[in-house]
Amino acid sequence: MPTKPKSLSGVYLSLIASTALAALLVAATFWFAALRQSEVGLVRHTLVLRDLIVELIALIEDAETGQRGYVLTGRDVYLAPYESAVRNLPGTLDKLEFFAVDPSQRNSVERIRQLTKEKLDELGSTIALRRAGDLQGALAIVNSDSGLHIMDEFRALARTLVSEENLSLLTRQDRAARLDSLLRIGAAAAFIMICGAGILGSLLARRAFGEVVATNASLTQQINKREAVESQLRQAQKMEAVGQLTGGIAHDFNNMLAVIGGSLDLMRRRIAKGDFGIERFVEEAQKATERAAALTHRLLAFARQQPLQPEPVNANRMIAEMSDLLRSTLGEQIRIEVVSAAGLWMTNADVNQLESAVLNIAINARDAMPEGGKLTIETANAYLDDAYCQQQIEVDSGQYVMIAISDTGAGMAPDVTARAFDPFFTTKPAGKGTGLGLSQVFGFVKQSHGHVKIYSELGAGTTLKIYLPRAMSGAQPSEPRALPPEQEGSRQEVILVVEDDPLMRRHSAEALTELGYTVLDSESAAAALAVLARRPDVTLLFTDVVMPDVNGKKLADEALKRRPDLKVLFTTGYTHNAVVHGGVLDAGVNLLSKPFTLEQLAAKVRMVLNR
Repeated sequence: MPTKPKSLSGVYLSLIASTALAALLVAATFWFAALRQSEVGLVRHTLVLRDLIVELIALIEDAETGQRGYVLTGRDVYLAPYESAVRNLPGTLDKLEFFAVDPSQRNSVERIRQLTKEKLDELGSTIALRRAGDLQGALAIVNSDSGLHIMDEFRALARTLVSEENLSLLTRQDRAARLDSLLRIGAAAAFIMICGAGILGSLLARRAFGEVVATNASLTQQINKREAVESQLRQAQKMEAVGQLTGGIAHDFNNMLAVIGGSLDLMRRRIAKGDFGIERFVEEAQKATERAAALTHRLLAFARQQPLQPEPVNANRMIAEMSDLLRSTLGEQIRIEVVSAAGLWMTNADVNQLESAVLNIAINARDAMPEGGKLTIETANAYLDDAYCQQQIEVDSGQYVMIAISDTGAGMAPDVTARAFDPFFTTKPAGKGTGLGLSQVFGFVKQSHGHVKIYSELGAGTTLKIYLPRAMSGAQPSEPRALPPEQEGSRQEVILVVEDDPLMRRHSAEALTELGYTVLDSESAAAALAVLARRPDVTLLFTDVVMPDVNGKKLADEALKRRPDLKVLFTTGYTHNAVVHGGVLDAGVNLLSKPFTLEQLAAKVRMVLNR
């Protein structure tokens, strides 16, 4: 392990000492600056107080001028200065009292307020007498010189205050100037010290540069070796995961392909012999096809590539509606208890995928309790804070709806819990599970911007918690939707099938023909537009999404420009971004995922045509 060069210790000590001294000078400079700012504030205070006194004298003199003019002439126009002064004097007195903080100043201001009131009373009395027509009475008050005495005392107090403030102003300006000089000196000294510390540090650092370079080279070599080892380990882990995934896919698909291929061979042999008792082989091929489709959907769920159709979901109602399905699936040995939270928030989720996730978890819980036990499903409102989310991957803090499923089974060891969401990882005996149930749950929850967490302990059971974001829009859950019953088409309904794969195109066309529709087919977008141009009776465009040159979404957009009344149904085996964004199916898009059965095709086509 490399050690710190000894010469660096001297560099550190010198830099610390220089920096400490510079910091003291900087602190002193800031202190001087604060004192100077305080003095500047006091200077401003003095100037404001002096200006208020001058303004107060001017207002009283204006009031006196207005009074004299009115008494002599009796004309109301002369009262304007008086009335303006009466309105402005209270506010000016309040400001003067606010800025007079010294006790002696406050006493003087209090006396000035009293004199102002007496002066205004004297002026008001003369104006009242003159308005009543008693000019002699008004002149008698003026000639009594009471107002003159008031003004003499008022001006004397004002002069005293102004003189005191002028002296304070000179003192404070002198002190501010001295602090300004000290501030400049301190700033210059601090700058010189900082430059000196930098030069000293540079000189000392040059001496230790050779040792630092050697140390850095050694550290870099060690870091590179460590990164190389970590890279090899990550690559090995990735290859192990890829190997496990491809091995699991190959194993399951080989089994299903063997069943499908074998069933077709047996059907061909029976038919060649004139024996048409092939229903059992057809059923086995269909079951294998359904298993293959389910496997594909689970892989897409794990990869977060399935097309979701989120809608407002009340988790309490959804679980209540699943109760019969859960009891029939789990059996009589498993006792089910549901704890529903009052006032549960709504969440936006694909209700079919959420039901599938709950069912998958419940089946895993049943398998963990072979002798029977208790399954508890609990709902609650939850808030994941920043501290929790910093320790988790791909989790945003906020409000969530939680669904917790707990069992009283054997529990899982920590290493098993860590791999529980890995695809094709299972602790069940061979033939008892694919290892895709929890990985499908994980993919669905993450694609829904949620969070899933497992808590388990050997001998104490397992709890799996699903957190789905709260729906903030206040939308109400939609009523349960049922697929329309399968209905035959009519020859008057014309469907255009657009598919670049010839086998898939022929299969779709034959299936729709079997359902009673008139079917046209095209292998590309250009050919499809040509058919639409010469066949205005086409009712439905049934197009693949992923096609060369022009994809199905662009074809549909162009077709709808020409035929706004045309119905469109997309099909795809992969959720391409043309009709799915952020894992959510675009609004107003009808999609039938491949592979599909004849019943699914019939129901979906009928649903689109009936809209």
